[in-house]
Amino acid sequence: MTITINKCTVEDLDLLQEISIETFNATFKNQNSPENMKAYLERAFNLIQLEKELSNTSSGFYFIYSEEEIAGYLKINTNDAQSEIMGDDSLEIERIYIKSDFQKSGLGKYLLNKALEIAIKQNKKKIWLGVWEQNKNAIAFYEKMGFVQTGSHSFYMGEEKQTDLIMTKTLKKLAESPKKVWQHVR
Repeated sequence: MTITINKCTVEDLDLLQEISIETFNATFKNQNSPENMKAYLERAFNLIQLEKELSNTSSGFYFIYSEEEIAGYLKINTNDAQSEIMGDDSLEIERIYIKSDFQKSGLGKYLLNKALEIAIKQNKKKIWLGVWEQNKNAIAFYEKMGFVQTGSHSFYMGEEKQTDLIMTKTLKKLAESPKKVWQHVR
């Protein structure tokens, strides 16, 4: 299986919107009202909002391809682009979205490792994310990858207030490295 990960640009805006709506809808439509889903999708994934996020130098989007077919994407945030104030030594994984046909094939791990690679290159001390408390599969995946729950925050699906668990993975400095490289703690 050939896997490639490419950074998204503004030229990818339409594809980013399409895959965002497809993956979010497939994952969450059965647990939320149609009205709340519609409101969220229109707010979060309209072209103006996505272009604003793509243009933010403290955010990054990365498409993942399996055998040259788009399978999902990763969105990361640093500095003031983070959805919670976590400090300049943190990197947020805001989204790991995988299309239904590609789930359970290990692609989420590739995207998580891409985020870890970026965090290490940027000398971050921790990597964190928010995951809906009802998304048991995602929580189990992140726990398996070494994340622990460190808090929670509110997430609004339309007008409905939901709770996201904040999960964090601490990166530690390698003492023998003169470049102050960080590795993830197992």
